Amino acid sequence: MLSEHCLTGIKVLDLTRALAGPSCTRALAEMGAEVIKIEAAPDGDMVRRISCFDKDRSHYLVQWNLNKKSVCIDLRTEEGLDLVKSLVPKVDVVVENFRPGVMTEMGLGYDALCDLKSDIILCSISAFGQTGPMATNPGYDYIAQAYAGITSMIGAPDEAPCIPLVGIGDASTGIHGALAITSALLYHARSGKGQHLDVNLLDVYYSYHEVNVHQYAGSGGSIEPTRGGQHMSYVSPAGIYQASGGYIMILAFMQHWKDLCAAMQRPDLLDQELFGEDTTRTEHRFELVPIIEQWLQSFPDVESAMQVLNDHHVPSAPVLTVAETLENDHLNARGSIQTVDDPIAGKITFPRMPIRFSAFPEDPAYKAPKLGEHNAEVLKTWLNINDEEIERLSAEKIIQSKNS
Repeated sequence: MLSEHCLTGIKVLDLTRALAGPSCTRALAEMGAEVIKIEAAPDGDMVRRISCFDKDRSHYLVQWNLNKKSVCIDLRTEEGLDLVKSLVPKVDVVVENFRPGVMTEMGLGYDALCDLKSDIILCSISAFGQTGPMATNPGYDYIAQAYAGITSMIGAPDEAPCIPLVGIGDASTGIHGALAITSALLYHARSGKGQHLDVNLLDVYYSYHEVNVHQYAGSGGSIEPTRGGQHMSYVSPAGIYQASGGYIMILAFMQHWKDLCAAMQRPDLLDQELFGEDTTRTEHRFELVPIIEQWLQSFPDVESAMQVLNDHHVPSAPVLTVAETLENDHLNARGSIQTVDDPIAGKITFPRMPIRFSAFPEDPAYKAPKLGEHNAEVLKTWLNINDEEIERLSAEKIIQSKNS
């Protein structure tokens, strides 16, 4: 484990669970911050019951909670909440992802935190934000995705919308939270002031509209963006094409159109009225599909077609399955696929945090905590609570722990 990293010395009180919050504090923890993960007794973070393949250890929990310390407290008791409040003056940042209003009900709202530590930074992560008519509505990733108009853009145009089975909204909202926190820490270093950060899934998802919102607004509604199935609607060729034995993603629009024509040995397409200009080529994009797919299917397999596309610098990729990504040379060479040696479950494999630091090139041997593993350490070190008092708190189940 590294003795120093970018955020060494920063202390974070983590009141999050599930994914959006823990992905934020995961980034902070893996950048060296000391993150104390407060888990509600008796079972802790809900994800401890997900993806348990052996020895009752959650692979989900391990992936999103490396290098954190777990303190498991009964937050339904006044004494348990008092322990949490006692930790606030010891930290720089508090991160939470409760439904708006819950922190205030617990006596941990921003004003109350400021009474405990005037320069505290509070990052609140939610589905819809801390204000607005939907603020207190329950919500998850796909709920915010639907409200943001993103779900309407996924799937075939003549079929029902689809959902992507990945945590795009949750994980990227967490990273936006980490960006907000590191920026607030820089501001604090300059001004000595803390602040309340409002980060939510709906805003993050809505910001992902590359062209849809401005095209609809700018055209006065004449352009109505909707799902395009396998192909993009505003540039061409750009989409998923069937090859021999699989599919290939090709993005050969604008300056790359000539590269694809060269790869296909079809320079005549450059001069055709329907395909020569970007605008007309996009209007007639579906007429290009059989031309491109016939060429791709002239190869015996996807790999052979990819070789020619790469030789001609055409932006393209095979559509890999999850199983195939684990064997991908590039992902393995970059260390994007991480395997940790968990003390309970043994080898666990998952995607590595995607940020690379030249000053800290090695991969630290971070571990994920067992539930309540650090109860005694944190209470002793941070709050000067003695062994007898810790034993009493444990006996009365104010603090709890499990070997999983």
